[in-house]
This record gives sequence, structure tokens and C-alpha cells, in this order.
Amino acid sequence: MSAVKTIALSTLLLASGATAFAAEGGHEAASSLKGVLGLPVTNSIITSWAITILIILVVRWMVGKPKIVPSRGQAIVEDALTGLRDLYEPIVGKKAMPMAFPVLVTLFIFIVLHNWSGLLPFVGTMGWGHEVDGHFHVTTPLIRPHTSELNGTIALALVSFGAWFIIVMRYAGPGLLIKDLFGNKADKKELAPAMYWGLSLVFLVVGLIEVVSIFIRPVTLSMRLFGNVFGGENLLHAMHFLPPFYFLELLVGFVQGLVFTLLTAVYIGLICNHGDDHHDDAHADDHGHGHAKEATH
Repeated sequence: MSAVKTIALSTLLLASGATAFAAEGGHEAASSLKGVLGLPVTNSIITSWAITILIILVVRWMVGKPKIVPSRGQAIVEDALTGLRDLYEPIVGKKAMPMAFPVLVTLFIFIVLHNWSGLLPFVGTMGWGHEVDGHFHVTTPLIRPHTSELNGTIALALVSFGAWFIIVMRYAGPGLLIKDLFGNKADKKELAPAMYWGLSLVFLVVGLIEVVSIFIRPVTLSMRLFGNVFGGENLLHAMHFLPPFYFLELLVGFVQGLVFTLLTAVYIGLICNHGDDHHDDAHADDHGHGHAKEATH
């Protein structure tokens, strides 16, 4: 159950860091309502704080005091965490999983709930504005989902990128990272020297391209999430909020949170998930040989 406490703390830190970045954005994406300690408080920050507090309170209420025989709420939380762990662990690898899991779960819950919050009544449609052709047009919403504005999704992507860097440095190290990016993957014993060193030059160029792709990841993660949420908002307005499109947006909100965290897990696993399967197979073989020797004796 220490994972629950870690997730709750990670959620609070994620909201604080992400919304602080979002506050630096312009008025095109997030409307500044009032200032606190010299920083603008935007409508998406209010929603972010509210959902963060909601996540912490609901998890603590469902779990309560952890018991050996879990209550219904504790069992639901444990089953959900177990399902997500079984999803992420083969991708991330057992070695980096203890550090990566709280981050991945926090990002998933945070993004999904923010995507779904845009479907609640009055979210994005209640605030200040003016009348246009007899209809009130909201120009400054009071509350707005964190993922519906670009500054918010960029902040989430930067949190993901920062977590990737810390986990990779912790469980792989700079040496393995450089070797994985620029190292020659060919077997020197199977190739002629000229071909092997020629491939080394190829892998060096490929590594440079990979470095560029790594620094582009925050852009692709943020734009993918923002584009889907923004498109969903416009679709709902165009379809006059018909129920089938609400269900579609529920599905899209869930899938986008899953895609965001799965990509983060893949980025971590590409560097950290080396040799886990081989180590497990070797351990299993040694264990099997041990039993065989005991049976022989």
C-alpha cells in the first residue's frame, strides 16, 4: 500500500509542476482569472487542483486503513493497480518498474480524469462572455480541463520526459544509454573488419537521428494529447452534445491517457529493459538443473 501513498504524493507534485508551467502560457490557451503570489491562476489550474484533491481524497477514502483482508474499496484499488502493473511491467522491465510505476499510474489517472472532466456540465461552458445574435458566448470559462489547452499538455510531456531521463540514468546509466544510441549492434566475429567499422559509422548516424527523435518526444506527446482533446471538444459542439458522441469521447479520453503512458513506458523500456528476460531464463535454467542434480543423487 506504500504505492498508494506514492501515487497520491506524485499526483500532487504532478499537478503543482504541470500547472505552474501552464500558468506561464498566453491567454490564447488558458484564461488568467486572478493572481496568487505573483502568478496567474488560470481556469485549467483550478480544474487541475480540484481533480488532484479529488484523486487523493477518493483513494484515501476507498483504501482507509490498509488491512490484510482488504475491504471492498481497498480491493478495487489493488486490482486496478495490479492490472496496470501487469500492463506496464513487460514493457518497462522488472528492474526499472518500482521507480517507473508510480509515475505511469499517476500520469494515466491524471490525464484520463482531466479528459473526462470536459464532459461534465458547465465545464468550459460557464464563465464570462457576451451575447452574439441573442446567444451568450463564453469567452473566459470559469473552469476548463487541464488537457484542453496546449500549455497543460506540454507540461505533462515535460514531466514524462523528465521522469524518463531520471529513470534511465538511475537504472541504465549514461554508459549504457550512449552504447544503446551509438554502439555497433553487429557481431564483430561474424563480419569482416571493413564491414564492421562501416556499420559503426552507420550506427553513429542512426544514433544522431535517435537523439533528435528523443528531444522531439515532448512535442509529439503534447500535440497528440492536445489535438485529440481539442478535436473532441469541437466534435461535441458540432454534434450538439448527442449521447453517442459523449460515449465516443469517454472512450477517446481513456485511450489517450493509455497511449500517453504506454509511450512513456516504451521510451523507458527501450533503454532499461535489457537482459531481464535473459536473466529470468538463466535463473530458471539453473533452478531446473539444480532439481535435476538432486533427482540424480
